[in-house]
Amino acid sequence: MVAGIFFLAVPYVWTGWTDGGNGERMPMGAVAPGPGQGGGQGMAPSGGTGVDLSSMTPREAADRLFNRVMTAMGEGNTAEVESFLPMALDAYAMVPDLDADGHFHVSLLQQAQGNYQGAMETAEIVLDTQPNHLLARYAAGEAARNMGDTDRAREHFSHLLEVFDEEAARDLPEYQEHGSFLPTIQATAEDFLAGGGS
Repeated sequence: MVAGIFFLAVPYVWTGWTDGGNGERMPMGAVAPGPGQGGGQGMAPSGGTGVDLSSMTPREAADRLFNRVMTAMGEGNTAEVESFLPMALDAYAMVPDLDADGHFHVSLLQQAQGNYQGAMETAEIVLDTQPNHLLARYAAGEAARNMGDTDRAREHFSHLLEVFDEEAARDLPEYQEHGSFLPTIQATAEDFLAGGGS
């Protein structure tokens, strides 16, 4: 499971995994409070920069926490992952009318948590209305693989490759934001299918 989580996180670290708000990674010295801790003020140790999540929209705060988790995963910082992952999930739960990109983020967080069934269900929320959505197909395929359901994973990854070129050309904000990650999910699908679903 650790290897799978690292695989999910590494592409974001390679690309800097910046949020869509101001292009800055959440400072690693910042500590965000969980729900109900009051004030919403980020706190940082000496030399760190605090981030005031209360000054952001619910979505901006959720994305900042997601970035923090993905960065920590890529760095192998399990303590930060365990600390911030529940906060990130709670933050996304507070976002009204979550879009496809937000559901993709939640699915990755659920997989990092080991909740593969939940991750599958979250990805399928997107696929119910956008069956060709590449990020959701990838998330669903990874969730199925982690659950040991190779047939289902093969179905998702095969569909992803069938529609990849046409779908990737769509002018969707999430495809632009995750543009450098799209070749990675294509290669993931190809490797899975070439390996006979292993």
